[in-house]
Amino acid sequence: RELPKVQQFNTFSIATATQYAMAKFLVEKANAGRELAPFFQAKRDRLRAALAGTAFRLPPAQGTYFQLMDYSALSDENDLTFVDRLLNEAGVATIPLSPFYKEPPALRVVRLCIAKRDDTLDAAAERLRQFANHLAQGGRR
Repeated sequence: RELPKVQQFNTFSIATATQYAMAKFLVEKANAGRELAPFFQAKRDRLRAALAGTAFRLPPAQGTYFQLMDYSALSDENDLTFVDRLLNEAGVATIPLSPFYKEPPALRVVRLCIAKRDDTLDAAAERLRQFANHLAQGGRR
């Protein structure tokens, strides 16, 4: 039960030595990441467009390779239960927000990673769309 928590933070963390190396690189090559913002914005826009019209709400995001997704119109479940359902019933891995809090608030929001190939984003969006439609037809859970 504790191993997924460790994996969650290790996957998106970076060793101190690597942080210093990246900081030096960014000073020396200040324009190196110029293409990243439009690249990830296009991916966010692609996902947001694919999920438009569903009960999922996707607040605007900038400067990140994550997109938050509010599922409160579809379910009252906590985020840990909902991410498990998304994985097992829709085949889409998402990230709960509650592990980032010492005392999590009652959020009905999960995080999606958009640092994926377009075909992967498209497939995930279609699965999320189908899952949202299923929940909307079957009532809230």
